[in-house]
Order: sequence, then C-alpha cells, then structure tokens
Amino acid sequence: MSKATGVLKDFRNFAVKGNAVDLAVGVIIGAAFGRIVDSLVKDIVMPLINFVLGGAVDFSNKFLVLSMPPNYTGPMTYADLTKAGANVFAWGNFITIVINFVLLAFIIFWMVKAVARARTHLDAAPAGTPADVQLLREIRDLLKEQRGAAPERTSTP
Repeated sequence: MSKATGVLKDFRNFAVKGNAVDLAVGVIIGAAFGRIVDSLVKDIVMPLINFVLGGAVDFSNKFLVLSMPPNYTGPMTYADLTKAGANVFAWGNFITIVINFVLLAFIIFWMVKAVARARTHLDAAPAGTPADVQLLREIRDLLKEQRGAAPERTSTP
C-alpha cells in the first residue's frame, strides 16, 4: 500500500467518524439557529423595547458618521451611508449583536441543561427491587414449595 493510499484511508476514517459528522451537523444547526435568534432580536425583542420606551430606541439606525464621502447628498441612514463609502461608527449594530449573543447564550444554556437532565434521567439505572417486596416473593415461593411437597388433602364423606 502506498503512502498516499494510507493517508486517504486515514482521512476517510476521520471524515466518517462520529465526532466529525456530529461537529458538521452542529455547525449547520448552529448557523440556522443563529438566524432564528437574529430574527428574534430584530423582529420581536427590539420592537417590544421600542414600544415600552415609546419608540425612542432603534438600535439598527444608531451610528456616528466619522467621515462623509465627498459630495454625498443621499439619505442619512446606516445602509445608504455605508453603501456610499462613509466611515461609520455603528454602535447600534454592535448593541444588537450583543443582545443576539446574550439571548443565544441564554437559550443554549437552557437547552444544555435540559439535555443533561434528560440524559441523567435516561442513564439512571432502574432501581432494584425493594427489600420488602423481595422478602414477600421469597415467602410466596417457599409457600408454593411446601404446598407442592405436602400430600393433598382430600375430603372424606
């Protein structure tokens, strides 16, 4: 067997091992889950914060313009300014990403805690037979033996 064939065989064994496949699945699910949390923050949490604070907070459009492009006359929104090449300090976007992270970490914490609880519940060995039940079974078995060994009683007329 050549050295290249050995390396390919080792790579194949690594690629199909459970750990590598589990990692790939975790990354894919994590990316999808990240989008869900992003939507949760953008579409649910931030509108609720804006509602509670009277619409005074819109983090997505909070920024400081550090330098404007020459002769720019377009709208002064984050998307338009960055598209035009302005140097923008987007602190609102950072706050939104921090909120996303905190929510994601909180949700993952509870998920890991639930999975650990389920694993300990599933991994727990079934409890043995209680001593009193075992004793009663032994007594029952002894009584059956005694009945089988003793001659049967017959009724006399």
